[in-house]
Amino acid sequence: MINELRLLNFKAFRSVAIPLAPVTLLTGLNSSGKSTVLQALALLRQSFEAGMTHPTDETMDPEHFGGLMLDGDLVELGTGQDVLHEDFELVDLTPDPLISVGYRMTDGRSHEWTVQYAAEQDVLPAKGFHAADEPFPEVERHDAPLFFAGFQYLKADRIVPATTYPRSHREAVGRGFLGPRGEHTINFLRHYGQGIVPEGPLRHPEARAHTLLDQVVAWMQELCPGVNLEAHEIPGVDSVRLSYGFGGTTGLDSSRRRRPTNVGFGLTYALPIVVACLSATRDSLILLENPEAHLHPRGQSRMAALVAAAAASGAQLIVETHSDHVLNGLRIAVKNKRIAASDTAVHFFRRGGGDKAEIVTPRMGDDGMLSEWPDGFFDEWESSLDQLLD
Repeated sequence: MINELRLLNFKAFRSVAIPLAPVTLLTGLNSSGKSTVLQALALLRQSFEAGMTHPTDETMDPEHFGGLMLDGDLVELGTGQDVLHEDFELVDLTPDPLISVGYRMTDGRSHEWTVQYAAEQDVLPAKGFHAADEPFPEVERHDAPLFFAGFQYLKADRIVPATTYPRSHREAVGRGFLGPRGEHTINFLRHYGQGIVPEGPLRHPEARAHTLLDQVVAWMQELCPGVNLEAHEIPGVDSVRLSYGFGGTTGLDSSRRRRPTNVGFGLTYALPIVVACLSATRDSLILLENPEAHLHPRGQSRMAALVAAAAASGAQLIVETHSDHVLNGLRIAVKNKRIAASDTAVHFFRRGGGDKAEIVTPRMGDDGMLSEWPDGFFDEWESSLDQLLD
C-alpha cells in the first residue's frame, strides 16, 4: 500500500509529501490541487502501460526513451509547460527544471520518477537518460496494484445513461479494468456478475445472495430503494445493454425493465463506483473523483460507507470529494468501528499566499470527530445559517 506521495515541480506543488491511508479524502475549493494527487498516480500508471517508465532502447531512439507520457487514456495533461509548477525549484545545480513523481510504500520501499522539463513535449524524458545516467526505477511485481492488477481510476466524467455500452473483452474481462469513465462496467458485470463477493465488510446483509450482481443490487438499493439491474450481451454487436427494474428482483422474474435513459443520471453515474468497490481485492488501488455526483445526500453518505467497507477489506481508496455527506459518512463509519480512525486521512487543500497550494490535515479520532475545522472546510452551512439568522 502507498503511504506517501511525493511531488516536485508538478502542477500545483513546488515540493510536497502527502500522506496516504487506506481511505484518503481530498477536499477543498476548486483548483486547489486535489486532482493533482490522482493525476500524478494515474500518470505513472499511464506511462507504465505505454512502456515508458524506464529507458527501453540503448540506441537512444527518441521514440523509445524512458519518460512520463502526459497525454493518454487516463489523463490528458498537455505538454511540459502545462504541468511545470510556475514557481519551480531548481535542484542538483541543473540549469533546467526537473519534475518528479514518487511514492513510498508501507514496507519502506520508495520509488521516484524524475524527468526533464520540455515545454512543448507531451512525453517528458527521464532525467539524464541521454547522458547514460541512472535509469528510472524498475517496477517490481509486488508494486501492484499501481502498475499491475487491482487498479481502477474513475474520473468525474463517468458514463451517462445510454442504450448500449462497449464490450471490450481485453479491458473488462482480460484486465478487469472498468475504464476511466466506467465505460466497461456493464461488460465487466455481465461477465463476472455470478462471482462471489468474499465474506467480510463488503457483503451487504440484505442482499439476496453473495454474487457480485446481487451485492451490487443491494448496495444500489441504498441509493435508490427497490432498484435492480441486468446486463446483457447484444448478439452480433460489440456492445452490451444495461436495464433497470423497480419493485422486482434480479433476473427473469424482475418487474418491467427500463432503459438507463429513462431512469436518470444518478444510478448510472454511481454504478461504476459500486462495482469497483465490490470487486476490489486486498491491496487494490481505487482512485475516485466525486463519487457524490448526481446522488442525493443519503446516497452520498452511503457511498462513503461502501468506500469504508472496501478499505476495511484491504483495498486502498483515494477519493476527491466536495461533499460534506461523504466526509460525514466516513466519520460515522469510524465511530461505528467499520474502519479504524488510523486507516483514514482527510486533507483540505487551499490556496495560500502567492497562489501557493497548502494542505491542512485534520486528524480523525476514534469517535469520528476531527481535531480541527479550518476556515473554508465544509463550513458553508454554518456561514449561510449565520447570515439567515443575522
